[in-house]
Amino acid sequence: MKESLWERIVSVRNNSPLVHNITNFVVMNTTANALLATGASPIMAHAHAEVQDMVALCSASVINIGTLNDYWIKSMELAAAKASEINKPWVLDPVGAGATALRDETVAMLLQYKPTVIRGNASEIMALAKVSQQKTKGVDSVHQSSEAIEAAQWLNTTYGSVVCISGATDVIISGTQKVLLKNGHPLMQKVTGLGCTATALIGAFVGNDSSNAFQATIAAMALLGVAGEIAEQNSVGPGSLQLHILDKLYNITEAEFYQYLNAGEQNGEFPL
Repeated sequence: MKESLWERIVSVRNNSPLVHNITNFVVMNTTANALLATGASPIMAHAHAEVQDMVALCSASVINIGTLNDYWIKSMELAAAKASEINKPWVLDPVGAGATALRDETVAMLLQYKPTVIRGNASEIMALAKVSQQKTKGVDSVHQSSEAIEAAQWLNTTYGSVVCISGATDVIISGTQKVLLKNGHPLMQKVTGLGCTATALIGAFVGNDSSNAFQATIAAMALLGVAGEIAEQNSVGPGSLQLHILDKLYNITEAEFYQYLNAGEQNGEFPL
């Protein structure tokens, strides 16, 4: 499987999958640029009159609940319903799940349409599975990735979604397979929207090849983690880190990817 990760990165570059995003105001520019740097093509569209056409047109859709209002919630429902209807992959980012009743109601509605992949921090994943009654701390996690594994497994079993718990160690779960990725750098936490960027990249990778959403998710998360780790070496703070991450997503080499990739598996097929 390790070799297939780089093959997936190259495939996204070559095929330039079109990714439909209903995402939050804070990260639109960041995620669009990251998709472009990786080789994908972003579309940001939430108008009710066109959102279902966009879902049909694109390779995958990404729904991010970061900045909610009633109009966008309806847009999200239309997009998720259309993706489910025509069997298009879609990715859910439950930003701040557990923080307010509105967010909980929105993700509960969206989960009915069975996202292909769910990516969130540990607190968000636990909130989705109703494992913890503790409020989330804004969009930051107050839990470690390992604490959310039971919740992730419940979500995977219930909805069939690949679940990615992002954190210092990223955990990707599907069935009995569990892959751990230990790339990235703590400075990445000081750049807003990198979690949302991870979700957008997952959208590109599952849109490019939806036949194995588990491996596609691993490849997307590994790429961003490795790019961030390399980028930090040339950065003096979060501003330059963001710049260098975009550059590294664009120009990362196979040798660099394998040199920095730090991954392992439990109960799966990822011998490293």
